[in-house]
Amino acid sequence: MLAQHCAHLIFTPPAMLYYCIKIIVSAVLILAISEIAKRHSGFAALVASLPITSVLAFIWLHVESTPNEQLAELSGQIFWLVLPSLILFLAFAFMLRLGMNFWLSLILSMAATACAYLALLPLLKRFGISL
Repeated sequence: MLAQHCAHLIFTPPAMLYYCIKIIVSAVLILAISEIAKRHSGFAALVASLPITSVLAFIWLHVESTPNEQLAELSGQIFWLVLPSLILFLAFAFMLRLGMNFWLSLILSMAATACAYLALLPLLKRFGISL
C-alpha cells in the first residue's frame, strides 16, 4: 500500500516535471563546466570549485519544505566531508605530473580519498561530530 502511494506521488505529472527540471538543471551545469574547461581551465576550475551541487541540493530541499534545522545539519556535514575530498585533487594532479596514466591516477586518487574519509569518520566521532 505504501509503495503504491509513493509511486503515485513520484509519477504524477507535477512530480515528474519537477524531477525532470532537477535533472536538466544539474546536467546543464556539469556540461557547462566541462565545455568551459576546454577553453579556460582557470575559469572552469573556479566554477567547478563552487559548491554548486550543495547549493542545488539546498534549493531543492528548501522547495520541498525541508526544515531549516535539517538544512543546517546537512551544511555542517558537507563541510566536514569536503576536507578529505580535497585529497583527490592533490593526489590526481601529483600523479598526472609524474606521468602516470589518467585512469590509474584517477582510480588511485579516488582510493586515497576513500581512505581519507575512512580515517576522518572515527576522528570526527571522537570529537562528538556525527554524520
